[in-house]
Amino acid sequence: MVANHQSFLDILVLFRLFVHYKWVSKIEMFRIPCIGWNMALNGYIKLRRGDAQSVAEMMRACERTLAGGNPIMMFPEGTRSADGRLKAFKAGAFVLAQRARVPLLPIVVEGTACALPKHGFVLRGRHAIRIRVLDEIAFTSFAEKPIDRLVAEVHDVFSRELGERPSVAAPGSTVAASRAAGDAR
Repeated sequence: MVANHQSFLDILVLFRLFVHYKWVSKIEMFRIPCIGWNMALNGYIKLRRGDAQSVAEMMRACERTLAGGNPIMMFPEGTRSADGRLKAFKAGAFVLAQRARVPLLPIVVEGTACALPKHGFVLRGRHAIRIRVLDEIAFTSFAEKPIDRLVAEVHDVFSRELGERPSVAAPGSTVAASRAAGDAR
């Protein structure tokens, strides 16, 4: 499961999916009283950003979690967007999906950046917030695909869904083609 990350509010909103999954979260979140304890008790996966050893440990923990039948939720942008616009994706979630031979489930979150901006602590009035669970991207469609191409294609799916300008799609893109076919339905 991969979702864009506009606001701290995304976390609360994504719980409304009522689907079991394990989060990957920066280690600082685990230090917050009550919230961090809950995260640790629920088996969420810690990540120390910028630390290669921590990234490797996180990937191993994610592989074990997936092998145990638990989905993983990651924000491929790595951090919240400062302006609500989609940021570049990091490759981790996509490398993990290929290694574990699991599909990707894109989830688009909209409206949370207006309700609670990145550096805000107070909700800003009433805002429409929307979550859209897109079609699953089958593992077979990206099993042999280079990671950089997969990352770009999935980023383009999010860009289009958010009404932002996507990057130039790679020729023969199965992700782009499947989304185009879905839009034609």
